[in-house]
Amino acid sequence: MSTTLIAPSILAADFANLQRDIELVNNSEADWFHLDVMDGVFVPNISFGMPVIKSIAKHANKTLDVHLMIVEPDRYIKTFADLGVNVLTVHYEACTHLHRTLQAIKAEGMQAGVALNPHTNVDLLRDTINDIDLVCMMSVNPGFGGQSFIENTYDKVKQLKALINQKGASTKIEIDGGVTNKNAKQLVDAGADVLVAGSYVFGANDPSQTIKDLKALLSYC
Repeated sequence: MSTTLIAPSILAADFANLQRDIELVNNSEADWFHLDVMDGVFVPNISFGMPVIKSIAKHANKTLDVHLMIVEPDRYIKTFADLGVNVLTVHYEACTHLHRTLQAIKAEGMQAGVALNPHTNVDLLRDTINDIDLVCMMSVNPGFGGQSFIENTYDKVKQLKALINQKGASTKIEIDGGVTNKNAKQLVDAGADVLVAGSYVFGANDPSQTIKDLKALLSYC
């Protein structure tokens, strides 16, 4: 039986009916809420900030997985901890002192994640992998939902899995971008532990059934 986690991306939810969509995820077979925070500087888009996350946290009863696509993430670590975030992910490309940032996240009682852009080599995490709880591998260019999946992701997942095993780390691998029922099984076979699905879930006629079907598909991996 697969232990693959499904994390619907709230960026793809209906913001005019946000509480409805939060409850939908609460009542579904999904495992986590995935929240993308964008600043318009690190990525060419702006998503949502602290007030929206505070509102989501008030209604969500599952793990809050926050992905910071922002510059200077260290400035906000304590703020996100105070909001009740469980997993806080920063971009490798945005951190001058990655090890220090990871320690600061853990000091606030959160799990520490590192996101990699599609062009960033997984070997750059060799020295910090034992301090990382989650690697969020971008399988699209960060900044916008609904993009096409980058095929090279499978090889990168395998490389990262080999590094994790080599170092004896317990790091989870998360895939973010373009995940559907067409590539989910192949991603899990390559070594993925968490699948973020945005447009695929919230763009479906029945999001809850879509999540259930994805879970069923992965139960044989």
